[in-house]
Amino acid sequence: MRILVVNVNTAASMTEAIRARAARAAAPGTDIVALTPFFGPESVEGNLESYLAAVAVMDRVLAYTEPYDAVVQAGFGEHGREGLQELLDVPVVDITEAAAHIACLIGRSYSVVTSLERTVPQIEDRLKLAGLGERCASVRASGLGVLELEADPGGAVDAIVRVARQAIEQDRAEVICLGCGGMTGLEEKVAAATGVPVVDGVASAVKLAEALLGLGLSTSKIRTYARPRAKTITAWPLHQHIPQENAI
Repeated sequence: MRILVVNVNTAASMTEAIRARAARAAAPGTDIVALTPFFGPESVEGNLESYLAAVAVMDRVLAYTEPYDAVVQAGFGEHGREGLQELLDVPVVDITEAAAHIACLIGRSYSVVTSLERTVPQIEDRLKLAGLGERCASVRASGLGVLELEADPGGAVDAIVRVARQAIEQDRAEVICLGCGGMTGLEEKVAAATGVPVVDGVASAVKLAEALLGLGLSTSKIRTYARPRAKTITAWPLHQHIPQENAI
């Protein structure tokens, strides 16, 4: 099987880090293809950038012409998963929801440690929308921007561990979710330092995508995620990539 793992920002180095973690999680025989959007912000840290990234991710996936079996959206708390599910027939898994689902299987409550404080409400909203907010003990910010996390992995681990301990001690969290694609690959060090399970969204999304494919399941098209209706949308940037039968 082939899984497309799509970075939500345009930082190629982060795409490579996401690819490496996804490939490490993938089962033998699963081909991981990592994609970087053609346009958009270099990092996604707010609603404006998230909406821009949503369009960029859809554009990048629809421009990919080789066969694939599933898509992972590798942005924590970002918009766009629902649009991909309308456009595609294959399973679409968002790393935010994947991490939370896995956390709920291994603990009564979980906390998310993310990048900046401004992203906290956005993540809270996405978890509530997905029906995963009730068991979320807290969403806490490390204070490091997305690109800072990538530039200084050692400092990132220290900051994540400090905030994770606060979530465990003060919020009674039993599991920690890494709340940023730029944190991928740090889960083992954070787990060793905190003594609780730490969930990486990229790895979780890949395994859940494999599970859906193994079960022969994909997105229901009966109502919420039915294909877009045919209509004219002036200057829509995805138009050139959408097959005629799915034109919007």
